[in-house]
Amino acid sequence: MSDAPTSIATYEGTTPWVRRWLRAEGIAALAAGGAAWLALGADWPWFFVLLLVPDVSMAGYLRGPHLGAIAYNLAHNWATGLAVLGVGFALNVPGLVLGGVLLVAHTGIDRALGYGLKYPTSFQDTHLGRIGRRK
Repeated sequence: MSDAPTSIATYEGTTPWVRRWLRAEGIAALAAGGAAWLALGADWPWFFVLLLVPDVSMAGYLRGPHLGAIAYNLAHNWATGLAVLGVGFALNVPGLVLGGVLLVAHTGIDRALGYGLKYPTSFQDTHLGRIGRRK
């Protein structure tokens, strides 16, 4: 008797569940970022204002979709946020710690809203699927 699967999971069959999971993960990261912001004693209104700063990375799209995807992905992933957070703690630089918290929270809210890492083909092509109107 073989343990081989008898059917192959399709993209369409697994995507809704995976997307829900990634969105829940994003909400958790946003909540953790907000909690960390408050625990670090930062002013709450600044959290909402500065939460939008990582979207400045979209300016890379002015130079084309390839460079745009690189710039966007650099600012919108867990590794960058956690690296900034870690360096901030290691060097005891509160501004870097808060910057890392914001990057993690921003990545979280993007994932919760369905925005994923970008492919170099188009801003709408993400690892979570295509965003925007269908052509």
